[in-house]
Order: sequence, then structure tokens, then C-alpha cells
Amino acid sequence: MAREDLRGIVRYIGKDNPTRAKSFGKDPRDKTRPLARHPELGRPGRLPGMRELVAHSNYIVFCRVLAEGRTVQILRVKHAARQMP
Repeated sequence: MAREDLRGIVRYIGKDNPTRAKSFGKDPRDKTRPLARHPELGRPGRLPGMRELVAHSNYIVFCRVLAEGRTVQILRVKHAARQMP
């Protein structure tokens, strides 16, 4: 779902600013890369077991750390003003 979220956001931004849309798509990816080494980055989520990472001033990445292997699962990317998962 997170990939679909990000694609939708990029399409939305691209309607008004195609150049910014291309560069914006990299912002959340760049912000989430450190999760591979530091899975506890961000803040505790509003739901148990979830974490929230601000990927851009208006966008939040929702993830959870899976116990096996400390794998981080990226669940959603949402605009801060939208209803949270």
C-alpha cells in the first residue's frame, strides 16, 4: 500500500508541478533508508506496534518493526492532514 500511496501523491503533485513531483518521489525513500540500520527512528505511532516517521513537512510514513530479524515494514505514506491508518 505504501507504494500506491507514494505513487498517488506524486501524481497529485505532478498535476501542478511535474518537476517537483519527480524530485518529491525521492524524499520519502531517502528518509526511510536509515530505518534499515536504525529501525526505531521516528516516533511511536498512534496504534500499538506502529511507528511514524516524518518524511517531509506534510507527509508521514507509517511503519512497524517486525520482531524476526528486526525488519521494518513500510505500511503507508499519508499527508499529515489526512485521516491516519
